[in-house]
Amino acid sequence: MTTQRRNVAPTYRCDDGPSDPVGILRRMLRRIPIARRPAALAATLAAVLATAPTPAAADGSREVELRLETLTTFRMYNADEGAAAESDDFVVPVAVAAGDGGPARNVRVVVDTTGLKGVARAAKGGYGNCTGEGPVFTCEYGDVQNGDGEANAPFTLHGVDGVEPGDSGTVTYTATADNAAPVSGTTRMTVGGPTLHTPERTETVKGVEPGKSVPLTPRFANHSRFTAERGVALHITARDGLSLTSRPENCSFDTGFTSAWCEFSTRAAPDTAYRTSSPITYRAAAGKLTGTLTYTWSSDPAKPADLTVRGTDDPLTLTGTADRGLTGSTGDVSVETTVQADYEPVTGTVRGRVGDTVTVRLGVRDHGPGRLLGSETLGGFEVVPPEGTTVTSIPYTFEDGGGAWACERPEKPGGAFVCDIGSDDFYEVRHEGGTTVIGFRIRIDRQVPGARGTIRTHNPYDRTPGNDTAVIPLDASPALPYRPYRDPAVWAGGVAVAVAAVVLVAGYRRRRRRAPVVTPPR
Repeated sequence: MTTQRRNVAPTYRCDDGPSDPVGILRRMLRRIPIARRPAALAATLAAVLATAPTPAAADGSREVELRLETLTTFRMYNADEGAAAESDDFVVPVAVAAGDGGPARNVRVVVDTTGLKGVARAAKGGYGNCTGEGPVFTCEYGDVQNGDGEANAPFTLHGVDGVEPGDSGTVTYTATADNAAPVSGTTRMTVGGPTLHTPERTETVKGVEPGKSVPLTPRFANHSRFTAERGVALHITARDGLSLTSRPENCSFDTGFTSAWCEFSTRAAPDTAYRTSSPITYRAAAGKLTGTLTYTWSSDPAKPADLTVRGTDDPLTLTGTADRGLTGSTGDVSVETTVQADYEPVTGTVRGRVGDTVTVRLGVRDHGPGRLLGSETLGGFEVVPPEGTTVTSIPYTFEDGGGAWACERPEKPGGAFVCDIGSDDFYEVRHEGGTTVIGFRIRIDRQVPGARGTIRTHNPYDRTPGNDTAVIPLDASPALPYRPYRDPAVWAGGVAVAVAAVVLVAGYRRRRRRAPVVTPPR
């Protein structure tokens, strides 16, 4: 049953009580002379209304404050991209100021892109909760929690041909909620300068010794018809244990020196290529196996706010270079150090009698010193069982399930079982930086004097191959002569026969006791 809520006007008792507004008014009027009542009445009414209680909202909600956290200026696309440009990066974040008023209910944002005419075209976008085909779009944000925020991409931007760097338009937007005053904002949407291209192929650097500086020379090319009138900027980021060691004074860094923004006054002309006049250096931290560097170039310099540490060395400059392979959007550098992750096999002996099925725990022992990160780089081991044996299962558990084969089985007899310790099948037994083993169920089929299987470990950063392989010996004893009767099915049949015999004997004895005793005549 649906309960409808009615808006009921507040009522007051007319009993001249001490806090009753009507009573207060009556008592005040008694004290005011007739000649003075018109002017005094207005003042009295204002005082009474100011002290009268205001009714709460029918549903108990309270007013909250909405805030728009949008950018004042947004670069839509590069001028040389023209109609090929497409972007849904523009978002409208709405936040609720922290307080005790609860969530903002039914938040909605209406965005008007009429001001983009001639510089961009806005089409339907959003995260599935925005409607409209343009120029006006409506996005439903739902309830937004107090002190929290939500964002939405109200449209997808498409470029237009014929624009110049610096052309711009505006987007306006208004956010509303059931229990908040509306707030509005405007963002100037600009067309950027020329696209600056980086090397297309990833540069690979191997043999980096941790702690020692390594040079990198970033490059770019301007293939457009526009000049970078505002100069250019380089943004470089080091990850996975790498850090920057150069400190040019025209660069700003984060406090960990893993990100840098370097500005150059060079007005890169059309169809030219440049590189830094001297290398930027970086180093790897101790114990790190790999790392990555990425860099981009921009013709619209705007330093990120979190890069606050200014360099103190001589400034970095640009010089012309050959335009070879400069067709990418991001320069990528893959770094591999001299640190290794040394694996050694964990092996065991297949020991038992012919016909037995035994468990042998096999796996890897990680000696480091480097630590492998990510399941795709953990490697694993391969097992070839000894002659005269059969692997019947390699059981594993994972969460609430599991299976019989944790390793990939060979296609042909005598092949290797391939075990990937980074897979989910090894999740319950994997110990990164330690020992990872799993039980192989192996049946001994026959005696083969001197039979030995092998186990071989591997990972991309094991630089000590001499300890990667070990043997799996077979120690098989002859089957016992009464082994068939050790089979559970045979034992069950024997037990059934024995039980039947006992029952027959017991029955015979009971009948003997019940038979009457006949006394022969004398």
